[in-house]
Amino acid sequence: MTAGGPDLPTDGEPVDRRERLALASARVPFRLKVAVVWVAIFAVLVAFFWLSRFDTDWMLDNLEFIALGLRFTIQMAVGGIVLAVVLAGLGALGRLSSNPVAYGISGFYVSFFRGTPLIVQMFLIYLAMPQVAGNIVSEYPGIPVEYANAFILNAILAGTIALGLNYGAYMTEIFRAGIQSVAGGQGEAADALGMTHAQKMRKVVLPQAFRVVIPPTGNEFIAMMKDTALVSFLGVTAVQAEIFRRAQLAGKADFKNLEAYVLAAGLYWALTALFTFFQARLERRVSRGYVRLPSSSNRPAEQAGGH
Repeated sequence: MTAGGPDLPTDGEPVDRRERLALASARVPFRLKVAVVWVAIFAVLVAFFWLSRFDTDWMLDNLEFIALGLRFTIQMAVGGIVLAVVLAGLGALGRLSSNPVAYGISGFYVSFFRGTPLIVQMFLIYLAMPQVAGNIVSEYPGIPVEYANAFILNAILAGTIALGLNYGAYMTEIFRAGIQSVAGGQGEAADALGMTHAQKMRKVVLPQAFRVVIPPTGNEFIAMMKDTALVSFLGVTAVQAEIFRRAQLAGKADFKNLEAYVLAAGLYWALTALFTFFQARLERRVSRGYVRLPSSSNRPAEQAGGH
């Protein structure tokens, strides 16, 4: 034993144990190592599940009822992301515009919806807007009552609009950064060809920016799917309830809250994993010709997915 640490290997002596383990580990494919880690994690979860003595019969009986909420969860997420993409595109163009009106409106939109909680925005749209519209109609009798009734929305629609407005504000900065990431020479070349500003944005800048904004937009969509659970606080009916609300109703009815929330968590997890898979495929597709992936079979899965 030396004063500075462990014995150094000499001729004829066995290699240090840690070095032998490192050499052996280097010969194991990376994906196999990850698979072993996942198997170990699931083994621990299964053991925890068994020790916790969950009522599996109740979970199997109520799985279908809770899973039916997937329809409304996906419906709100898809509607919200479509609205968010439209608003983010307009907001990004406004933030890059030299027009003070467009710049001011887009700046206010981003500031307000990023500066207030999503749940507060949902209640403002669901409860406050109908009250404001009713007050305006009562103050000005000449305005038809139908205009006030148009602001009375069901919880699903109000939640979808709130999700779109909120995420659109965050995605505005994503879209703005994507547009600004396009090399300035691309725009100069378009100007040299005599393209108008609209043609340059549509044919040159936006197609290249699209490739940049795909990964963060996919992440926002996945986050939005989970945030649909906040709509349950608006008091949706059982018929239109999404996953979390159905889990609440079923769990409280039979005093099986823990089992119900475990089912909801599993469904959200499975939904997230599914869309993450398709997002990774889309990222690889749009990055063809731009990103050269390493050919090694042992490269991490995160590199393969573009992250």
